[in-house]
This record gives sequence, structure tokens and C-alpha cells, in this order.
Amino acid sequence: MKNHHESVKNRRLVLRFLDLVLSLLGIILTIPIMAAILVLTFFDSGSPLFFQKRLGRHKKQFTLVKFRTMRIGTPSIGTHLVPATSTTKLGNLLRKSKLDELPQLFNVLLGHMSLVGPRPGLPSQIQLTLEREKRGVFDVRPGITGLAQVKNIDMSTPKKLAIYDSIMITKLNILLYVRIISTTALGRGAGDKITPTRGQL
Repeated sequence: MKNHHESVKNRRLVLRFLDLVLSLLGIILTIPIMAAILVLTFFDSGSPLFFQKRLGRHKKQFTLVKFRTMRIGTPSIGTHLVPATSTTKLGNLLRKSKLDELPQLFNVLLGHMSLVGPRPGLPSQIQLTLEREKRGVFDVRPGITGLAQVKNIDMSTPKKLAIYDSIMITKLNILLYVRIISTTALGRGAGDKITPTRGQL
């Protein structure tokens, strides 16, 4: 048992080291892209960045930052509940390309998040929080992308999402870490994608 805990601890230390190196590298390489998006989103919505409280490791709240993709005044609810009409024209492009997630590299660098982990939920998503608590999902940092995202599982199915989060945490190693990042970078997976039917009652 002791050896198992040591193995898990060492594995997480290695993945955290990769988080730091890759997020710093990503920030350096994408500074021109982020600067351009800042300007474009300013003209698109007047407010380039979007800040939102999310639940992190041990359910500690942190401020997640993204490029704004939705109109100012859109309710702070799960993406799967947001009407497609809330997304701006530029926001649609940013979400499809996943470029709206780039500022979260700073969240990773600051230790709020990992590159790979369970997508952080909102404090108001009680059912999701309970399902994740049951399965120890809050023992790790949330991520920019994860197994559920590349499997197209979103927060509309809290139990299923929590199960996949738990599976990922148990199996996560360097190979799976790289595979999930690569799959996300290639544009596969739409776990947080807004579809025309979402949010429509």
C-alpha cells in the first residue's frame, strides 16, 4: 500500500512538472496569438476576458479566465444550458478552435489547474459536485481538457461525467496525458461545445 501511494505521488509530481513546462512554453509561443485575440474580442464584445469562479482541488474556489465567447450578461450557468444565440460570431470561432481556452495556461502556471484533469465545475452545480465527491475527483487539480471532453461527455450528465473523471484520475500517466492533449489539439472532442439545441426549452 505504501509503495502504491508513493507511486501515485511520484506520478503526480512528474505530471505537475510537465504542466509547468508545457504551460510556460505554451504562453511564450502563443503570446502573439493571445494579443491578437484580445484586440479582436475587444471589438467583438467590448470585454475581451471572461472571469468565473470554479471549484478546484479540494473544492477550493478559484477564478478561471478565458477569452470571452458569449455576450455580456449571459447567465453564469453550465455551458450545456446556455442558448446558442448567446455566443458571439467571433466566440463561435474561438470555441470551435479551442483558442478561448488559452488564458487558462496562466491558471495552470499558478497551480489552480492542470493541462489534463476534470473540467472545473461551478459552485452552483450541486449534483455534479456530489457525484465528484463520491468518487474522489476533487483530490486532483481540474484541467483544461480531460478524458470526458475528448469522449464528448459534458456536464449535462453529471454522474457519467464524474465516472469518466474518476477513470481518468485512476489511469492517468504520461502516455494518457500526452494522448489527451494531442487529441484535444487536433480538434477532437466537444465536451464543452454549445449546440443549437442546448439551452432551448
